[in-house]
Amino acid sequence: MLGLERDCTHDQIRAAYRILARQHHPDLNPGSPGAAETTRELNAAYETLGEPARREAHDRAQQTRTSAAGGRRRGAAVRDIAQDVHLRIQEFLRGTSLQVRVVDPGVPTGAETYPLEIPPGTAVGARFRVARSVDAGGGTVVVRVRAMPDPRFKVRGADLRCDLRISTHRATQGGPEMVTGPTGSALRVQIPRGVKRGEEIRVDGEGLPRTSGGRGDLWVRIVYRPEVRITRAARSDLD
Repeated sequence: MLGLERDCTHDQIRAAYRILARQHHPDLNPGSPGAAETTRELNAAYETLGEPARREAHDRAQQTRTSAAGGRRRGAAVRDIAQDVHLRIQEFLRGTSLQVRVVDPGVPTGAETYPLEIPPGTAVGARFRVARSVDAGGGTVVVRVRAMPDPRFKVRGADLRCDLRISTHRATQGGPEMVTGPTGSALRVQIPRGVKRGEEIRVDGEGLPRTSGGRGDLWVRIVYRPEVRITRAARSDLD
């Protein structure tokens, strides 16, 4: 229900629950008849997984069911698929809607299409489980979200890096400069006096979402070209 791996941490459970509970809350989805039911299911899942003793009991019961299923699960496991999808940087922050399409020649009903909602605040590397239909023989599509290459930013975990080109005058004197953040908003960067080429300035909390909550940082690398002047040397009268 929370779309997490079995070995996830308590912080990951809490972060996923908060994101999904906010996304599906009935007050924010007045036109959705299933919002209240989804919210109840999320609350029940969090009550089970958010408390260590209950989670341990749940894991033991799950392991027992898995062992009992035996050969039946082997057939479903054959149909389990892992697939990466690359998102734009803005989509990790704002969320997006995807469609998962499975073309399996062994399924007589034809191509399968499933909706997948990526909630706002999704961390790079997060995994989502999409259950396949009974007609397809069950199984799961595990979708891992990765960052699409971006012309302005480099992704390093939850941190972003970008370049800011300034003049030699600004490098000498220091002062404020503006840089465009990942959401398109203008961010103020204070350049220190005598800044060195390649020096990085951190803008707190302007990176990508972290798995444990919050956001990483934006690191701005200073780029400028030192002034080079070449003049003709004065000749001596004796030359």
